[in-house]
Amino acid sequence: MPAPSPDPVDAPSLSERPGADLLTEAGGEIEFDAVTADVTADESRHQLEERKLGIGFWVATAWLVVLVLLAFLAPWLPFVQDPNEIDALALRQPVAWQDGGSWNGSASDTLHLLGGDDLGRDIFSRVIWGARVSLFVGVAAVALGFLIGGTIGLTAGYFRGQYEKIVMAAMDIMLAFPALILALAIVVFLSEPGSQEATLRTITLTLTILSIPALARITRASTLTFSQREFVQAARTLGARNGRILVREILPNVIPPMVSFSLIAVAIVIVAEGALSFLGLSVSAPTATWGNMINEGRTALEFAPHIALVPCAVMFLTLLSLNYVGDQLRRRFDVKEVRL
Repeated sequence: MPAPSPDPVDAPSLSERPGADLLTEAGGEIEFDAVTADVTADESRHQLEERKLGIGFWVATAWLVVLVLLAFLAPWLPFVQDPNEIDALALRQPVAWQDGGSWNGSASDTLHLLGGDDLGRDIFSRVIWGARVSLFVGVAAVALGFLIGGTIGLTAGYFRGQYEKIVMAAMDIMLAFPALILALAIVVFLSEPGSQEATLRTITLTLTILSIPALARITRASTLTFSQREFVQAARTLGARNGRILVREILPNVIPPMVSFSLIAVAIVIVAEGALSFLGLSVSAPTATWGNMINEGRTALEFAPHIALVPCAVMFLTLLSLNYVGDQLRRRFDVKEVRL
């Protein structure tokens, strides 16, 4: 049995001990007083305050969770209609709470919470179905980008030398091309006539290729931070193999900053997919995507601005939430800003 712990003894605080104002260590003098202690305590409290997630984090997380659930469960939700079903009585119908909307004298018996578009299709349902495309492309492209770019950055930051120079030079060359022009070139080169699924794969692969250089640099920067730490040096001294050091020592410390940056990367990829959809290079109509909806609604901005503004607002809130959650996680895990 463990020995019983001794009764607590009231020890004088550091400031109450004799000579607390002057500590001597190895012949050197270190001044310590109450002011220094107060400053240190204030800094600690400030760091704790910065690491608190706050209500904004939970609001943004709730928005993302609800959006993901609606998008995933869209085929089975009774209030989500067929996104391509046409209601002739809901042409350019305003949102439900406005005059002429579903709650204020609408000619249509069907509820259109966010109104109808130029063809009478339900905007709410199309926004939800469009989220399936945007979220799938964003998450898939970033996941593949981190798998490939993360491996490149992890090995480059650990092994250094000529390998790092060659790899980073290749990443710099890819980053030197304008992203939109490079995306157009890749889409044209990889495009093949076929179903919407084939187009979706092409867009995902295109955005994966575009995301690899930036994600590789981010992973490399984080790897450089940890590759010279004491626990890595200790593992080398004990004879651990490079593979074990990378997987067991460095990778667990690199994952938190990767997660925080991945949310921001998803937001960037969603914007890129929306831009390609707006230009007609992504999944084509009548499949609902946020970019397609904005493109279709721009011709009716004067008469029915909500057709374009609703998907714009949903995209804006989603991007804002992803960026905010990613930034808060970066602070929570104390991810340092390093030179990429």
